[in-house]
Amino acid sequence: MQGNHFKEALLNRDKFPVTWELVPGRGAREAPQENALVQAKQAADGAKIHALTVTDNPGGTPAMSANFMGLEILKLGIEPLIHFTCKDKNRNQIESELYALDRAGARNLLVMSGDYPVSGFQGRPAPVFDLDPVHALQLIAQMNRGLTYPGIKGTVRHHPADFFPGAVVSPFKATESEQMLQYYKLKKKVEAGARFIVTQLGYDARKFHEVLLFMKQEGLNIPLVGNIYILPYGAARMMNRNDLPGSVVTDKLLVELDRERNDPDKGEGARILRAARLYAVLKGMGFAGVHIGGHNIKYEQVKEIIRQGEALVPQWPDLVLYFDYPIPGGFYYYECDPETGLNRETPVKRQDRPLDAAIESTYGFSRLFHKLMFEPEKKLYGAMKNLCRIVEGSKVEGLFHKLEHWTKVVLFDCKDCGDCALIDLAYLCPMSQCPKNERNGACGGSFEGWCEVYPGKKKCVYVRAYARLKKRREEKQLEKCCVPPCNWDLYQTSSWINFYLGKDHTSKRQSSKEPTS
Repeated sequence: MQGNHFKEALLNRDKFPVTWELVPGRGAREAPQENALVQAKQAADGAKIHALTVTDNPGGTPAMSANFMGLEILKLGIEPLIHFTCKDKNRNQIESELYALDRAGARNLLVMSGDYPVSGFQGRPAPVFDLDPVHALQLIAQMNRGLTYPGIKGTVRHHPADFFPGAVVSPFKATESEQMLQYYKLKKKVEAGARFIVTQLGYDARKFHEVLLFMKQEGLNIPLVGNIYILPYGAARMMNRNDLPGSVVTDKLLVELDRERNDPDKGEGARILRAARLYAVLKGMGFAGVHIGGHNIKYEQVKEIIRQGEALVPQWPDLVLYFDYPIPGGFYYYECDPETGLNRETPVKRQDRPLDAAIESTYGFSRLFHKLMFEPEKKLYGAMKNLCRIVEGSKVEGLFHKLEHWTKVVLFDCKDCGDCALIDLAYLCPMSQCPKNERNGACGGSFEGWCEVYPGKKKCVYVRAYARLKKRREEKQLEKCCVPPCNWDLYQTSSWINFYLGKDHTSKRQSSKEPTS
């Protein structure tokens, strides 16, 4: 197998690789697909780009398969970096797609949740989020070691794959809870096997610097790639309205773009210069590379950004002022350094900051109920365990399950998955309260504390959990606990029986922590 030029460049500190994002669009032989392949050929021949990234149904609408387009790009002689999302497929389909990519030699994957589906043939599609990015990264890491599983004649072990998986983080969040949740999940992604990180889209130099400092201080010694989007006014207006979740364009920046579009070139020169300046700032700060995107961008424009950006690198500290676009009242992890316009290495004091969500009275009840019944050293734990042994398989098991389920529907909007994650999320249910069923932290689409799918109507469930735990100085629980995917063998069975009789993930985790004699 040939070398992975993107991986080699990204891991080489003397290199500064550039990736360029292509959007395949909806259709098979339409203009977007043909243009994407023409641009890919130009990039392959021009040797300025180290990998071409391929989006997967951006905006939640159908498009040409990112996997297939990535393989077409690979044939042209340049590495694809495929956006490998967890949306629209269950874990078996995810594994199947990984086999196909491995066999075809496509190795670079940017693993993410993916945009929530919003439109499709004859209406809105059913959302499918079986695994989250942490789970997908764990699967990829196991495939790289040689996936093992039980077979008819014993354990089956596959030939090791050669994937180079990355993940995404957003440092551009408005509230403390959202930002801390991004960083907590970042640590989980790295632990699960992410080999590089790409930032979400934003234009705040302090925030770019913040995530760089955070990774350094936390010992996350993998390459960090900065996102540069060549921003026209139309796309900026959508991002400013949060029509493209996760992308941050402030009112101040939108006003400047509105003014620039009245230039003789309709703002193209200003957009290219802004991107080149950001290129220089990111390289000067210490980012490992950049990811360049934008609607209908030409290869010549990307080359010009690289040319101007390299020329500007020596003066990068003077360019920081061009990226002063903070979210009004937004949270920063570190104290501001007024001399540089960036950050000091001292984190801000968070404990006395106000909570980002209200705490319902049911939380106190849930904690008390858990303490009395679900902690092994308590007397009721033994009683409930004995009761569940008696009930399982008896004529009253169905009634027992219904009583439990009705209670949890009223209190938690329970979906009866049977592999309960309430204990992992401050007694909030990720299967009913998160549209993407994220079990290991918030996705990147939240906006000012609101859920990506229900902005202004429903708080992100992880923002609510963070507030509950922070009130008791326990918020770091959201960083430490890696929750496995739901075991659908347990669907519509009693989660209490499953817990007390050692069938669900919580009981198995508790058993692994118990001392052995």
